Amino acid sequence: MTFSIRLALWGVVLGLCGCAGGRAPGQPGAPALWTPANKDGFGTARSAESWVWYTLGSGDLTEVYYPDLGTPSVRGLRFIVVSGHSVTEFESEATEHHVELVDPRSLVYRQVNTARSGGYRLTKTYAIDPERNTLLVDIQFESLDRRPYEVYAVYDPSLSNNGMDDSGRTEGDVLLAWDGATASALISQPPFERTSNGYLGASDGWADLHQDHAMDWTYRSAPDGNVVQTAKLPVGAPGTMGHVTIALGFGATLTEALGAARGSLRPGFEQVAQRYMEGWHGWLDSLPPAPASAQPWQVTYDVSAMVLAASEDKANPGAFIASPSMPWAWGLGELEKPSGAYHLVWSRDLYQIATALLALGDRAAAERALDHLFQVQQRSDGSFPQNATVDGTPHWSNLQLDEVALPIVLAWQLGRADRETYTGHVQKAADFLLAHGPVTPQDRWENQSGYSPGTIAAEIAGLICAADLARRNGDTASAERYEATADAWQRQVEAWTVTTHGPLASHPYYLRLTKDGNPNAGTAYSLGDGGPSAMDQRRVVDSSFLELVRLGVKPAGEPLIAQSLAVVDAQLRVDTPNGTYWRRYDSDGYGETPEGEPWDISEPDTGRTLGRAWPIFAGERGEYALTVGQPAEPWLAAMARSGNDGYLLPEQVWDGRPPSGQPGFETGEGTLSATPLTWSHAQFIRLAWSIQAGFPVEQPSVVACRYTPTCRR
Repeated sequence: MTFSIRLALWGVVLGLCGCAGGRAPGQPGAPALWTPANKDGFGTARSAESWVWYTLGSGDLTEVYYPDLGTPSVRGLRFIVVSGHSVTEFESEATEHHVELVDPRSLVYRQVNTARSGGYRLTKTYAIDPERNTLLVDIQFESLDRRPYEVYAVYDPSLSNNGMDDSGRTEGDVLLAWDGATASALISQPPFERTSNGYLGASDGWADLHQDHAMDWTYRSAPDGNVVQTAKLPVGAPGTMGHVTIALGFGATLTEALGAARGSLRPGFEQVAQRYMEGWHGWLDSLPPAPASAQPWQVTYDVSAMVLAASEDKANPGAFIASPSMPWAWGLGELEKPSGAYHLVWSRDLYQIATALLALGDRAAAERALDHLFQVQQRSDGSFPQNATVDGTPHWSNLQLDEVALPIVLAWQLGRADRETYTGHVQKAADFLLAHGPVTPQDRWENQSGYSPGTIAAEIAGLICAADLARRNGDTASAERYEATADAWQRQVEAWTVTTHGPLASHPYYLRLTKDGNPNAGTAYSLGDGGPSAMDQRRVVDSSFLELVRLGVKPAGEPLIAQSLAVVDAQLRVDTPNGTYWRRYDSDGYGETPEGEPWDISEPDTGRTLGRAWPIFAGERGEYALTVGQPAEPWLAAMARSGNDGYLLPEQVWDGRPPSGQPGFETGEGTLSATPLTWSHAQFIRLAWSIQAGFPVEQPSVVACRYTPTCRR
């Protein structure tokens, strides 16, 4: 059911009459849900003074984050177009729309929505004021058929990550909204002609205009509910190109929010946008030029770099989130109230981001990431939470041992051999691995415990890196303990995770994991995330064993690696018009249903949802290709081609199974999964620099020199 139909039905059910007045009826309104996660635009100012981030999707402004990247405070800003007294429509639903990157070296996006009827075009360009907490939207409305139109802005605040407790009111031509901690102000130049405050589906602008194609309601206030504010724009005259600038300002108080909005309107959109672009230009200019391998994909490379930088919270330096989105059940209020999951900080994802930032030349950002991990996230026992909010508060408290090991590897890569880092952080993490490894309570897909070759690879690399840092600090005894344990695990990993008579091949191959350390046992387990409730562990493979090669724990040329890749390809490989990708593991359920409906954790282990193919695996395969002397450029190209019109890389792409092939669900294009996924952008950047170097640039040489014939110091 479309958004507009839901609103219409709410209005009918409540039976509300249209009238002007003081307080809007229909409190609290329909439930507040977040928008789809497949964003095609994302931006923030490069400056530290502005704490606003915006996202775009399907022709609309979607979530806006303020005052940090863990706090969505806006659900969306949409526009309703009324033609005469007969047609009222949301412009994004009634138009063909596309997004443009206005400047390939800054995160300035433009949405161009042209009515399928041929009657009008609405063009919206977005920029953040680098000096204030304001989003500016430059709007041009064209009447293409010389008929008169009316255009209305429909603003849905969800302040402080909760859309059900906002209040709104009109003051003059200004729309103000607030809750207990945050306020917003929506104003325009020229000023709005008419305004109203209401509740979603009950007394909002759509419920009003849909009745008789006229704005009859002008409610001055709507306290404590799912507030939606409506304003008539001074555009739409026949045969004209109307122009208006909207300012959406934020603050801790109404005064701050209104001051920000007015302050940004004074210089005008062009000046603010120019300063916004200059901030990104300056940062890109401070970096080395893109490597030759990325030059065919220069815009994707620059956008990837900027997405990584934009994903760092400004109030909490070094806290880079996984994605500014809430896919599937995470956005429907079924799992997180307030929202969570993807706009959290994972130690694993932060390692991926930091190594990419180090590769592209922003060492300072990688250092901030490590500082955040060690000084903010790390627990007193040396471990790290599964994930945390941007201020370091643990969100999910599960334990994943690769997330304990990878910060050690990052510390080694950054050369952080000082005594405070070693004794206060590295040593604690390494000792935790000794006490709790190699069996992990959760692997890198976060839903299984056991002996995981990918996790064990990270543990071994972490211990060897810790041993090197220990020796630099004169702690020979610890170094020897770390090395002895790492060596034992390196020798034993195959016995724990390689089946010699599994049903998927006549030769040995790595499993995703074993529950019991016995890879020849047909131990069954529930896959979780909507997958089957009982699978023989010998039938479940993934490509995580490639971490053994990437981190230097096993030689790339081992026959077992190639044999295992053959099994992975037979089970998980997906060839698409955009390139080759892989699914996570057999019978993965983390994705949409066959009909394209959202993944839903409320129905676990049903097999109804299908995890599709992930672009990051093309990047990981490219890193492996380099280690065996094969070209990796095709894998870089596959990653780039998975991007959308805004050059944002997705978590998953449609893989040929339903609903692929239906309009809007093309094989090889992004699904409704998290987009942009910072891990995808980090993998793209890192592979580009690895191609330049001829080997995986994040491979710790101290590990590779111990276990493989290849030794680069």
